[in-house]
Amino acid sequence: MADTKREIERKFEFTQAKPARHGVPDLTGTAAIAAVRDQGTVDLDAVYYDTPDQRLAADGLTLRRRTGGPDAGWHLKLPVSPGVRDEIGAELGDTVPRPLAALVRSRVRGAPLEPQIRILSSRRVSHLLDAEGTLLAELSTDTVRAERGEATATWTEVEVELADGVGPELLDEVEKTFRKAGLEVSASPSKLARALAETGTAPAARPGGEGSAAGSRSDAGSGAGPGSDAGSDGTAGAYVLAYLRAQRDTLVSQDPAVRRGLPDSVHRMRVACRRLRSAFKTYRTVLDRDATDPIGEELRWLATELGVDRDQEVLLDRIQTHLDALPSPLLHGPVHARLHTWNATRRTESRRRVTAALDSPRHLALLDSLDALLDAPPLRKAARGRPRRVLPKAVLRDRRRLADRIGAALALAEGPERDLALHEARKAAKRARYAAEAAVPALGKPAKRLAKAMKSVQSLLGEHQDGVVARDALHGLARQADGAGESAFTWGVLYAREEALAARAEQDLPRVWETAGDPRLGSALRR
Repeated sequence: MADTKREIERKFEFTQAKPARHGVPDLTGTAAIAAVRDQGTVDLDAVYYDTPDQRLAADGLTLRRRTGGPDAGWHLKLPVSPGVRDEIGAELGDTVPRPLAALVRSRVRGAPLEPQIRILSSRRVSHLLDAEGTLLAELSTDTVRAERGEATATWTEVEVELADGVGPELLDEVEKTFRKAGLEVSASPSKLARALAETGTAPAARPGGEGSAAGSRSDAGSGAGPGSDAGSDGTAGAYVLAYLRAQRDTLVSQDPAVRRGLPDSVHRMRVACRRLRSAFKTYRTVLDRDATDPIGEELRWLATELGVDRDQEVLLDRIQTHLDALPSPLLHGPVHARLHTWNATRRTESRRRVTAALDSPRHLALLDSLDALLDAPPLRKAARGRPRRVLPKAVLRDRRRLADRIGAALALAEGPERDLALHEARKAAKRARYAAEAAVPALGKPAKRLAKAMKSVQSLLGEHQDGVVARDALHGLARQADGAGESAFTWGVLYAREEALAARAEQDLPRVWETAGDPRLGSALRR
């Protein structure tokens, strides 16, 4: 696979007041642009691939095989945010390269990738340079012809793509200059989108799906209200389904990010699994658990596979941070090298497991099951009720469940049994938090305040559990060091520190819970 390129660009089109024959205005003097240097004209021939029902186009992705120009080959473009895409390339060949096919697998599933449309472009390229001759951006004027069967479309568009390290402010200044000359920002985010629209083959937006900004969603923490879900009727069921769709979309959009190893992608995907499972259980009066429980078990499997890699990432960061904080007299032996070797071995296996899980038929079957559930949701009687009657009951039921688990844990003596009980309380805190977050669009600030309170409990219990896991890892590192004839002193120091941090978390828990368990938070939710 070729290098990934972050593409930051803005497309413009000629208006009736400024027809294409009048040309592009000179940008010399705009912002830091000191010169515009012509690079000649190149002919490009691109065939775009998609499923027969155009699933990639519906989510704002483009997959093409292009000849001509300096970067001939296969290109997959993944949306990051409006005007920003990651372009991933592969060498020219007759079939879709396997690495690119893997990145669209969560969208394509078992459907074939076939040629959908051909776009021919005659591109005149200019470089926009600053006073030192440094490249700021590339200006392209494309005369375009799209062909799909007997249908054709032609137009001219102008594109400005920033060079690496150049801020988007340049695009804003270019846009001002263009507007004065009668060019406006294109209504279509890409050539493909315009080609499909003008040949009458644009895909319908997937109900409750991601749309063109799918990849830009960093997380679907608070869900979405019915206003974002076509056909919503404002019932409790509509709010719950909107939240579930947001989590499903996160699973789909984070799949390629996880495969690419992007920061926090495993965590986001794993959290989406947890939020879905929690919502199935919390809102069991809304959705029939006979239908949701089997899917919940598959979500638990996926979260477990993802967790191996994520937990190792968190564990390494924790140990490394505490190790870096130690004064040099407490560093005995090659501790940094030992930690690096230990992590490399575990991380290689965890990445293998994540990739195997995403490539498995079981993962695709899970995504298909979620789609089927959301297309024909198994709604119960409460789903037709008013959100302010149905949702608070479910949220407060989860908070009571958390209270019971905290009480049971604190009643135990210090030791492994209490550690396990506090871990179970942490799981309950997550569920209570997710329940409140899902209710925010319907219940507003009271649900948001409750979610924040539950998060504070979750964070404290998470700190405790991370310490329990870290102690186990430090014990193993000490044994490895001792077996290699190295000093185990430093690992013992870190172990003792983790014990102290865990004890502090246990001491703080009653105070934190007193705030989170304030009856006024529940009363506000019922109003």
